[in-house]
Amino acid sequence: MSAPGPPPQTPTCYRHPDRPTYVRCTRCNRPVCPDCMHSAAVGHQCTDCVGAAARAARPVVTQFGGRAPASATPVVTYVLIGISAAMFVAQMAVPGLENRLSLWPVAVAGGLDGTPELYRLLTSAFLHYGLMHLGFNMLALYFVGPPLELALGRLRFACLYLMSALGGSVLVYLLSPYAAHTAGASGAVFGLFGATFVVGTRLNMDVRWVMGIIGLNLAFTFVIPLISSQNISWQGHIGGLVTGALVAAAYVYAPRAQRTLVQAGATLAVLALFLALIWWRTTDLRTAMGL
Repeated sequence: MSAPGPPPQTPTCYRHPDRPTYVRCTRCNRPVCPDCMHSAAVGHQCTDCVGAAARAARPVVTQFGGRAPASATPVVTYVLIGISAAMFVAQMAVPGLENRLSLWPVAVAGGLDGTPELYRLLTSAFLHYGLMHLGFNMLALYFVGPPLELALGRLRFACLYLMSALGGSVLVYLLSPYAAHTAGASGAVFGLFGATFVVGTRLNMDVRWVMGIIGLNLAFTFVIPLISSQNISWQGHIGGLVTGALVAAAYVYAPRAQRTLVQAGATLAVLALFLALIWWRTTDLRTAMGL
């Protein structure tokens, strides 16, 4: 009769050798303790296998190539509204801030101290002349921003908004009187209107409602200054509308195989055009001012 062999050794967790366990990973068959096991469709998996599967998984993207948000909360829209609201409070609290950040062609071209203040082309899009001005623009952003952000993804939506704001400011800079001060998110909001029309058309949706909104707002843009003393920057509205529509068209009609490259290239091309126009206008104004 042979002598009995040594008792079988109890397996231990591959990450914690001091913890005995009889549970094994269903993918790699290594023993795992309760701290290292993750529930799977069948059995449990170890931490390393779960991490490897997550790295190998393709990211979820929107139908136009943007990374799908982890939640449906329109974070970028809310951030933009928050920035505009904070800037309005700062305008009320800090004397002279409005004049230092609004779009004034003379200052943009460097007519104050010889240094072009190009930042005004963007900062002006976050300023507003009064609570009603802020309220109308932010209400429009609240309604049209979230669907676009969900469809395009947060990064592309943010680029669309900023490019629309800049497009409106560039046309103001090109065509408005030297002494005019301009501010407001209207150019960016009009850009979102144009983008909504383009995206809706691409998705074969009924876009008559947005056409009505665009037509009504354009009518207000040109009629209100004729019947009241209130000035409205038609340049900002038209510039933002055209820019938003063009950028959105590049985003939603880009071929799937090279979608990201085409979208980025179109954004940079529009930005390069704006920079060229800004340089030309700045040179012209500086010459006119004898700088």
